[in-house]
Amino acid sequence: MSPLRIATFNLLHGQPLAADGSPLPYPSEAAAPLHEAIAALDADVLAVQEVDRYQQRSGLADQTAVAAKAMGAADWRFAAALHGTPAPVAGWLREPEPRGLTVYGPDDQEHATDRPSYGTALLTRLPVRHWRARRFAPAPFGLPLRVAGRRGLTPVPDEPRAALAAVLEGERGPFTVVATHLSFVPGWNMAQLTGIRRWIADLPRPYLVLGDFNLVGPVPRTVLGGATALDRAPASRQRLRELRAARRTAGTPLPRRRRGREPGTRLPGWHDLARTPTYPSHRPTVQFDHVLAVGLPHTAVGTVTAPRVAVSDHRPLLVEVEL
Repeated sequence: MSPLRIATFNLLHGQPLAADGSPLPYPSEAAAPLHEAIAALDADVLAVQEVDRYQQRSGLADQTAVAAKAMGAADWRFAAALHGTPAPVAGWLREPEPRGLTVYGPDDQEHATDRPSYGTALLTRLPVRHWRARRFAPAPFGLPLRVAGRRGLTPVPDEPRAALAAVLEGERGPFTVVATHLSFVPGWNMAQLTGIRRWIADLPRPYLVLGDFNLVGPVPRTVLGGATALDRAPASRQRLRELRAARRTAGTPLPRRRRGREPGTRLPGWHDLARTPTYPSHRPTVQFDHVLAVGLPHTAVGTVTAPRVAVSDHRPLLVEVEL
């Protein structure tokens, strides 16, 4: 069995960067550096964030379609977190939003419009059983952040976020992959990650959650484990009350329970498949980009790399997994 190559990559809209991390002008073929970077990854499943679709700044390219061609993806979806154009300091000049979340796929290339958008995408070479998507509202406030090409900190408003989930057909059966880009606002991003865990609870395991979480260290896996406990705890407490009532009625004392978790709230083994810095790309010191899994043994994980490529202030994170 050949291992699958699973990757996540914050594209920074395919922005070329110099060796010191400063922005470079796009070449005449604006999508060429992005195509080269994606092709080099040779990923079977790829989550990408900060993806442009028909934006002037990135040469009016459909960057998801560019990535799909570069990796030979059999299927893909792009979820538009917003429609509009980027504006200095203000964030985005938004167009009127359509009802609900707009999701584009391969069939939409034949009906392309010039309506610019920006969001998250998930691409795969594997057969897809099921797609789903959701959108997260932005936090009501932003934060001062470091922005490529600017000195010091720049006030940045938060923006809507999107997530895509796909049930894929692996050699050992179906599994679920999620691609997302979470808010940079502390606490807000944790709530979004909790929402993702609940959102996919009815889909088949193993789960792989990929993306730029704007969270570091053990925080993402702790949040995902805690979300599971919160999901199950109310039902568990109700079941415990019913059991106690039945034992009292029968006159049989309830066996003493060990102190700690309620029955049924055992935390699953969420774990990081890769622990390596990914940001900033020219000199990585922190890991914002993660591949988290549950229902997958540690022994299934092979080579992990975060290669330097010619675009973005993030490095792609690539993991080989037997699934």
